[in-house]
Parts: sequence; C-alpha cells; structure tokens
Amino acid sequence: MLEAVIVDDEVKALQSLSWELTNLSDEVDIIASFTDAHEALDYLERNTPDCLFLDIEMPAMDGFQFIKNLKNKDFPVVITTAYNQYALQALKNEAIDYLLKPIDTDDLQVTISKIKKHNTKNLTVEKLEKILLNFNADSHSKKITINTDGKLLFLNSDDILYAESDGNYSTIFLSDGQKILLTKKLKEVNTLLPESSFFRIHNSYIINLNKIKEFLKTDGYVVLESNHKIPVSRQKKSDFLDML
Repeated sequence: MLEAVIVDDEVKALQSLSWELTNLSDEVDIIASFTDAHEALDYLERNTPDCLFLDIEMPAMDGFQFIKNLKNKDFPVVITTAYNQYALQALKNEAIDYLLKPIDTDDLQVTISKIKKHNTKNLTVEKLEKILLNFNADSHSKKITINTDGKLLFLNSDDILYAESDGNYSTIFLSDGQKILLTKKLKEVNTLLPESSFFRIHNSYIINLNKIKEFLKTDGYVVLESNHKIPVSRQKKSDFLDML
C-alpha cells in the first residue's frame, strides 16, 4: 500500500481526487490532504510519504513553486491538473508523472507502477549504502568508508596522514598529497577512524600515530612523515604520551 499526500487548493477537487485514487486503485492510502500549500510544506518537512499528488493551479503558490520550496524531496511527485499544457514543464520540474483530471484508471495504474519502481530502486540503494557505510565496522578491515559529494570513498587507513577541523567541515590529508573535504565536524570524523592508530591530538587535529616522525617536546609539536607540523594541546599531551 502506497501512502500518499494530496495538495489541491479546491476542497471539491481534493475530495474528488481522493475518491478517484482510493476507488480506482486498492494500492493507494491517502494519509493527509491539504488545501493550504504552506500547511502542506510544513507537514512534508516532518513526514515522508511514498508519493505526493500535487495540483498545479493554486492561487497563493502554484505547484511548480511548491516543488521548489520542498525541503524534503525524498519521494516522487505526481502532477495532477485539468489542463494538459503543463505536461512538459511538470517533467522538467522533476515530477515522476503527470495525470490529467478526471483521472483515467489505466493512466493511474501506470503512474502507480512508476512510483513503486522508483521507491524500490531507492530502497535498494539505501540498503546498499548502509552495508557499505558499515564496511569499516569489520575489525579486520583497514578501509575507511567516507560519504561525501554524493559518493562513497573507500580509503585505506594507512594512507591517511591527519584530519583537520574547519568549524562544521573537516579535511582529510592523504600521504599522496590529496585533500578530501567533508561536511562533518572533526568529532564525527574521529568515530570513523580506528582508535588503535588515530588520536585527536588537538581540538582541531586528528593524527595517524603510525605517521609520526618526530615529537618536539619543547615546542609542543609532532612532525609527520610528510613534514607537516601538528600542534599538541596541553590538555591532550599526557594522553598522547601514554599512547606512545
């Protein structure tokens, strides 16, 4: 059963569409319906249905403006309207399909099939991503799984020199000179790295203990094999020496 939300500014049109969806198909359950676009946006920020049936002709905010204002877009959108001139624009606005009112049973079944196929594909991707993100939970693996820029990176922990904080961002520095920018705080990065070989030596730095070349006690710095000088905070100095 697909959980659906309907947005249509006309009460009669909304009721009619709801009736058509539930009576023409036994695979759709209407979990919420709105005549006010702003109320619908607020609801969809907190809830993720299986699909959204959205009318185009709305006075305060038309359907295309509604899509642009959607913060949560983790569900397919089906455009519904009595006017067929919006078809191309609907598809350009990332709608999965377009239904012309009054809705035809065959057209509805085709749309439902598209929604199911879309949701099944996304679910498979999510499962795969979870498996890959948990890859480094294996104690025998030296791979670190990093989610960044819409892709998963698999890094060998031995190739990481250190990680540096920049507020809500972090940068990982590799032995070959590469830099990887992450939209994660250093605290989050720290949880991805094996405790046996990485240490947060400073509020702004995590280092690979296997890459240390020198420890300058007087200056309070470690020098890595790459000749990067990383400061050791006073609070971390005692714990750092214990690690060594």
